[in-house]
Amino acid sequence: MNKKCVVLLSGGLDSSTCLAVAKNAGYDCFTLSIDYGQRHLAELNASTTIANSMSDNPHKVVQINLDSIGGSALTDSDIDVPDFDAAQTEIPVTYVPARNTIFLSTALAYAEVVGAQAIYIGVTAVDYSGYPDCRAEYIQAFETMANLATKAGVEGNLLKIVTPLIDLDKAKIIQLGDSLGFDYSQTVSCYSANAAGEACGVCDSCHYRRQGFKEAGIDDPTRYVVSSEQ
Repeated sequence: MNKKCVVLLSGGLDSSTCLAVAKNAGYDCFTLSIDYGQRHLAELNASTTIANSMSDNPHKVVQINLDSIGGSALTDSDIDVPDFDAAQTEIPVTYVPARNTIFLSTALAYAEVVGAQAIYIGVTAVDYSGYPDCRAEYIQAFETMANLATKAGVEGNLLKIVTPLIDLDKAKIIQLGDSLGFDYSQTVSCYSANAAGEACGVCDSCHYRRQGFKEAGIDDPTRYVVSSEQ
């Protein structure tokens, strides 16, 4: 029997690397994206392109309107996306309340339906923006809950939450994906990308992405609206 996994695929750099890692590990990958009312659809559009090029299974997009709740610069048009600030110590306004819990719960339901043994998610606890749902202890807690809360878990078909990037910085993530032959020009990571998928170049996500390519020694294929070095 082929081993199956669900890959949470945003269309960004980290989740796409996760898909490449899962595919390289021999999994039959079922890709899942969440249309959660984010500021733009460029990343979501990229996820469909990437999924169709890397998996034989239909790409699934689930709509969950977190913009009706708001509370984040990524879902509330009244909250501006801030530029990168090296002095930032608090959890930034780009944090989306409970996002990974909602995403993982949706992936958990999909995993039960397709009979997957694992869920891949591209969280990293190294060069992230301080989001609490990117930490290893959170992932372990969710995995414990998942195996208590599902028919599959109760019947002994335990699910693993796989986080291959959690201890890697952006440079190492990029080097990993590059070693697997992944084309990062397909990805969109910017919090404020325009309709053409061009990145702002000044948000947290753009900063870490640009820095990652520089430190990895790999040419940055990102199309930036702002071209000046940060």
